[in-house]
Amino acid sequence: MSSQPTHMSPAEQVTATKAASAAPLPDSGTASIESGTGDTRLFVQLVVMMLLEFAVFGSWFATVSLVLATHGLPTIIGTAFSLAALAAIVSPMVFGAIGDRFMASQKALGLAHLLGGVTMLFLPFAVRSGAGGLVLALVFVYMLFFQPTLGLTNAIAFRHLGANQRRFPYVRVFGTVGWVIAGQLVGWMGLSASTNLFYVTAAFSFLLGLFSFTLPATPPPAKGVRFSWGDLVGAKAFRLLRRRNYAVLMVCALLVAVSLGVYNTYASTYLGALGFTNVAGLMSVGQASEVAFIVTIPFVLRRVGMKWALFAGMCMWAVRCVLLIEAAGHGSWLAVGAIAVQGVCQDFFLVLGAMYVGEVAPVELAVQAQSMLILMVSGFGQFIGATISGQIYDATVGAHQNGPLSDWTAVWVFPVFSAVIAAVVWGVFSRHHRTPQNAPAEA
Repeated sequence: MSSQPTHMSPAEQVTATKAASAAPLPDSGTASIESGTGDTRLFVQLVVMMLLEFAVFGSWFATVSLVLATHGLPTIIGTAFSLAALAAIVSPMVFGAIGDRFMASQKALGLAHLLGGVTMLFLPFAVRSGAGGLVLALVFVYMLFFQPTLGLTNAIAFRHLGANQRRFPYVRVFGTVGWVIAGQLVGWMGLSASTNLFYVTAAFSFLLGLFSFTLPATPPPAKGVRFSWGDLVGAKAFRLLRRRNYAVLMVCALLVAVSLGVYNTYASTYLGALGFTNVAGLMSVGQASEVAFIVTIPFVLRRVGMKWALFAGMCMWAVRCVLLIEAAGHGSWLAVGAIAVQGVCQDFFLVLGAMYVGEVAPVELAVQAQSMLILMVSGFGQFIGATISGQIYDATVGAHQNGPLSDWTAVWVFPVFSAVIAAVVWGVFSRHHRTPQNAPAEA
């Protein structure tokens, strides 16, 4: 782990002060990264948690559309990703309310992955039998269990980092490493288009499910607080939308996630159409790029500030989709470039977004606040992206077997506009300017 800088800017001092005030007290039963021998052990636990979380995700999500297309189910690809996004809408806020109030976060994480692993075991048979309806049902049920874990892992990490919130990128980067490892493993085993990759996912799920129960205790911060039905949908977290920049960030997260939804849904299928074979291994190049860029986040924030770092991430999503369009007529190597820019696309938007939420959300709403970000990104945004791109795909590429690669242009133009609109909205309406010396930072 990289050491912290020896000097902190005024903005960083404000951030650290906020984080310290939200950190659990020593007698709360939780550990936090401070100093001494407990520092290394806790850091390793958080690292392994993140690594396994994204190994689970990356082992199947990157190439599942290729699996469906290979086994005669190309027409349900868009619907499958729409249902995955719908699960992100339905489950994270409810699960977040439970995690904030009734169940220790590490136990909720473990239970969700164990149940998800069991569900994943049924998918190979469903796909091989051509039972599209059963496949869709299983994908939906699995994602009901999985989607909340994205917010839970963030909440656990921020809770135990305490006043050291700036170390989050160094924990989160190992999630990217986990995705790379899973992608390379699936590619090396020749499972990019095979139903057997679901067994790999199940194995990772069971491993993380069991490991979660060894994580430091993270008791529900709002335990004993009076329950209301609004807690089931995380209603209290919506009060954060009163903050201008937070509201603008959620709108932009929705728009960028539309582009992300299209990419997640059809990138692997498109790479297969371009003639690539080890698709899982190739797509893991994107996660390798994330590893390279994520460690630059503290430096970039000091140089350009939060606003323009986020702006760069939004713009790069448009550039990425343009490269995919050009790959159809000017060389498939451009598609490799589109994959390689993932570091900027993901790190300078999603990771920074999670850091922002970790800074501004009160501890009693930590899980729900992280879940709201997941709701916008993996829920509404990806649902819109998967649904609309599915309709476009069925009307163009899917309607012409062995048609020209130019048919894919219509699929990739849509997310270009979505990302451009997000960048414009952020640039115009965000008031998060770079903080001058001796002035407090606005979150």
